Amino acid sequence: MKLICFLLTFATCLCAGAQTKSWTADNGNGTFTNPLFYDEFSDPDILRVGDDYYLAGTTMHAVPGLVILHSKDLVNWENISYCFDRFDFNDDAFSLKNQKEVYGQGIWAPCIRYANGQFYVFSNVNGKGLQCYTAKDIRGPWEHHNMQGNIYDLGVLFDDDGKVYAIHGYGTVKCTELKPDMSGPKEGTERVIIPEGNGVGEGHHMYKIDGMYYLISTDYKPNGRTLCSRSKSIWGPYETRVISADETYGYHAASLTQVPRGENPRIGKDGTKFALGPVDKDATACTNAHQGGIVQFKDGSWWALFMQDFHSIGRTVCLMPITWEDGWPMVGFKGNYGRAPRTWFMPGTALGCYGVGEEAQKPSAPYHRSDNFDGKTLGRIWQWNHNPDDKMWSLKGGKLHLNAMPADQLMWARNTLTQRVIGPKSITTVELHVKGLKDGDVAGLGNINVPCSWIGIVKDGKQLTLRCFEQLTNDTIDTPVTLPQGKIWLRMNGNYDNDQAQYAYSLDGKTFQTMGRMMPLSYQLITFQGSRHALFAFNKKGTNGGLAEFDNFTVEEPCADRSGNIPYGKTFRIINLATGRPAICDPHGILYDTRPDDKSQRTQFQIVERGPGCVALKCVDGRYIKVYGEGLAGDVRFTTDPQEAETFLWQDYLDHEFMLYSLKNHRYIGKSPTTGSPYSMDFAGPDPAKRNGSVFRWEE
Repeated sequence: MKLICFLLTFATCLCAGAQTKSWTADNGNGTFTNPLFYDEFSDPDILRVGDDYYLAGTTMHAVPGLVILHSKDLVNWENISYCFDRFDFNDDAFSLKNQKEVYGQGIWAPCIRYANGQFYVFSNVNGKGLQCYTAKDIRGPWEHHNMQGNIYDLGVLFDDDGKVYAIHGYGTVKCTELKPDMSGPKEGTERVIIPEGNGVGEGHHMYKIDGMYYLISTDYKPNGRTLCSRSKSIWGPYETRVISADETYGYHAASLTQVPRGENPRIGKDGTKFALGPVDKDATACTNAHQGGIVQFKDGSWWALFMQDFHSIGRTVCLMPITWEDGWPMVGFKGNYGRAPRTWFMPGTALGCYGVGEEAQKPSAPYHRSDNFDGKTLGRIWQWNHNPDDKMWSLKGGKLHLNAMPADQLMWARNTLTQRVIGPKSITTVELHVKGLKDGDVAGLGNINVPCSWIGIVKDGKQLTLRCFEQLTNDTIDTPVTLPQGKIWLRMNGNYDNDQAQYAYSLDGKTFQTMGRMMPLSYQLITFQGSRHALFAFNKKGTNGGLAEFDNFTVEEPCADRSGNIPYGKTFRIINLATGRPAICDPHGILYDTRPDDKSQRTQFQIVERGPGCVALKCVDGRYIKVYGEGLAGDVRFTTDPQEAETFLWQDYLDHEFMLYSLKNHRYIGKSPTTGSPYSMDFAGPDPAKRNGSVFRWEE
């Protein structure tokens, strides 16, 4: 093992080009900014085969199921496969039939492996046991093996002697040998390899590296941590260390939905008295970077791909560099183990520079989110809420046709087509054609969540009513409408970093009118998913209804282009989010703070570019920030020599917010909001509320 290093020898800096219109972590300048995806991708497992990388993720009750992405650089990904088109269990619950459902209990926590010339994806289905999908080609076709057995949240290892092991269990960690034909676990092979009392959790990922067995897992008591257990034998004994803790990137837990005790059905109904729980913005809780796998890049460097909760979006993936220290894969770098920068250099580069003959991948998002439904098949971004009835939907004439089937409300509506919302902000619009609706039909754009919400058209007799419904408050807003063109435009404006959304509509596709309040959004452990856009049609009068037609579904992402987020060529103040006070170049020679209205010359800064994503800070009085000694309080001072100026890697926290990361000690500039001490360079990272003094906002 060796430390991750980035050699500048023979390196040539290459830029990857302009930003795309959908969120990608690739900044186009040799750096990336987490998250990899600003939409839900939970329980990630990473696999390398040659120079190709594959990422498998949870899909719960949505189909097609078990998503697989592909990448060449660990940053830019493409959705290339699902393991199955629909659940093949003979069980009404998987199809939302007869008031049965599997919200949050479908298929989850996959493990992807390659052995014996084929791909394997292992996962669990609640009530059905361990499942395995195999394919010679990652794009399929996939063969389903129902292995059964009480094995979940597992890691799988194909060992050198041909044996296949599954690692599973919370607290008490077990190892079970699997039959090589994937017909099930081998009877009598289950053994405890790590007993309760060692602080080990679940979400296991097992590796064999240089003859040593490494188990990556996550624990939630009392809050989230990622651990590594290692042994010379698969059966133990294991020693365990924490390899990552408290990395939140300044995101606190979202409000959790509260459902009345004993509520039946468990997803609630219209009229259920839902509540949103309190939020402790200062607590790490269980939402920090955790649970995921590790992988060695083709240049020898190691990386972790862990999931993290991003408010009402749900859980998504962050890419974090690993340093091997005394045989342990520690997240981050020496001097600040357990934490990792939000912005870092692309894998395979030397400080963001590609070597001669190496080319950067074009920045790209894994999905095409907008859809005009002109194709013969749905885009890969789309998933059905439970198994669809394929006789009751179609793509015809450049539109999505949904035939209304009986349902009490949105969460029970069959053939609801969904896709994950994308943050940090997005505007989603769809065109709804209503001429085919019949009495009792309800069709529109919704949010599949608990509680749910929607905006759409209700047909009662011959009357069309535009309705906005919010289940949290059981609030219904009705407006009779006349639609001479037979269509209406429906919209959802989402500010997901702030857990808010609001509906709007238009009669001409140009001028939009908001409807309903700015709704609070939550996360919850019922669907175990974040917010999801839903195109739906159902009939409230207990019969098959008419036809809803959808066209021109668009998703606009105003924050996707981050090319102007570093204020090159600007003069600005640096405001500390913890205090609201600007930094000042004190005449005594230290960086301190001053009153909020101080806009004097010594509070004005400019950026000096220092390579991909790297900057030095110059005060307009001619001095440059320089860090002396160990970076303790008072060590952040100045120099008039630009060559001595400190180089920082700019950490983009969006909306003019940022951090300054030292390439020298792998810590951050900051100032305590309580002690009165001057600025230092010894902060480990942001706290969940971004008010420990290390996160700033720049303003002109």
